[in-house]
Amino acid sequence: MAAKSEQTRQLVADVALKMFREIGFEKTTMRAIAQEAGVSVGNAYYYFASKDELVQELYIQVQDEHAVTAAQALEGVQDLAGRLKAVLHTGVDVMAPYHQFGSDFIATAIRPSSPVNPFGEASTAAREASLAIFRSAVEGSSPAVAKKLRGDLPELLWLAYMGVALFWVYDKSESQRRTRKLIDGAAPLVARGLSLAKIPGVSKVFDDVLGLVRSVKEDSE
Repeated sequence: MAAKSEQTRQLVADVALKMFREIGFEKTTMRAIAQEAGVSVGNAYYYFASKDELVQELYIQVQDEHAVTAAQALEGVQDLAGRLKAVLHTGVDVMAPYHQFGSDFIATAIRPSSPVNPFGEASTAAREASLAIFRSAVEGSSPAVAKKLRGDLPELLWLAYMGVALFWVYDKSESQRRTRKLIDGAAPLVARGLSLAKIPGVSKVFDDVLGLVRSVKEDSE
């Protein structure tokens, strides 16, 4: 019985994500999802209380896929710039099927009070999964990132990734090549800048930046 219930839940989720890709977030309703999945509307609501919960399912599935593809792309890559490129490019790869409805969806997701805001409490699981990918990229790099940066760097890189994702949403170039160009140019710059953290004079600047980031983070908790 439990297995059948999980199959039905997965069916509803798969149908919803397919409809998100094909007709967009706004046009996808719980009633339409239920009809396409061949279940009652009440049954669809039993597994997902709202469309927002289905978006969280989308977030989780995308992060799961990103973790797998990023791990494969990181194999044999040691330098931080190369590892950042691998993580960012694979992130764009797994989001690609959803590009068509991205600009419509972002108008909903970007609102601070939105239940599907990637910075919100409801998105914690997906956010932590994404942070783990960046943490792996940082921790596996050689030469190693300066010790004082390792703890905060994955979150800072994730924030930068959110900026890349926003750029990607509005990138109308073929296959979003402008986003790819941005990644290829930015990753080496970030890695080069971080390498300066070991220089005594510059190190103080990094200390000040990290202090500011930590104080802002503490105020938000």
